[in-house]
Amino acid sequence: MNWKTIKGYLKDFWNFLWNEDSVWSWMLNIIIAFVLIKFLIYPGIGLMLGTNLPVVAVISESMEHGGDFDKWWESPALCDDKNVARPCTQGDWYTQNNIVKTQFQSYIMNNGFNKGDIIVLKGVTFDDLKIGDILVYQSKLSYPVIHRVVYKGDVIGTKGDHNQKQIIDARLNEKYITKDQILGKAWIKIPYLGYVKIYFVEFITCITFNGCTFG
Repeated sequence: MNWKTIKGYLKDFWNFLWNEDSVWSWMLNIIIAFVLIKFLIYPGIGLMLGTNLPVVAVISESMEHGGDFDKWWESPALCDDKNVARPCTQGDWYTQNNIVKTQFQSYIMNNGFNKGDIIVLKGVTFDDLKIGDILVYQSKLSYPVIHRVVYKGDVIGTKGDHNQKQIIDARLNEKYITKDQILGKAWIKIPYLGYVKIYFVEFITCITFNGCTFG
């Protein structure tokens, strides 16, 4: 096969890829885009930002405030009173954990974020992580967790802004996060773009496991 023949094949392929309006052409374009994003663009962004997980889609409501900081600050929570949970407000919970209102208001994304948002991450070390940062870490769940750092000592403690208390169970212990679980910290929020991924995953789950949750 000479160069002229190869050039002809390449020209035909290019025409099929960009000019032909067929199902197969569209499918090939989607496959190529997926490969480029997953194996070139995504790792490249991660390299620049210093993390293997540069972008996450928020899949829960655990960091939502509802848009009004003062209303959220006075919303229900459960404070720890000698290892017994008692009703209180979010403000009471954070004050009990040495975080006052003005301090919280100085934190990044102090109004939280919503399910469906995209969060761009930066790499962070254990030593550089501060109270108020929004940490993404690996738990025993099948997906990373993104919650706010509420204390730091030999280990890290987090809490979802919307949650009434820290979660402590076999799969997720927010009171004991070690440095090897750190994946990155929140840097930029892109509202609602993550619903593209959420709906796609729900669609795949629906057709694969007959577990439709739409509408």
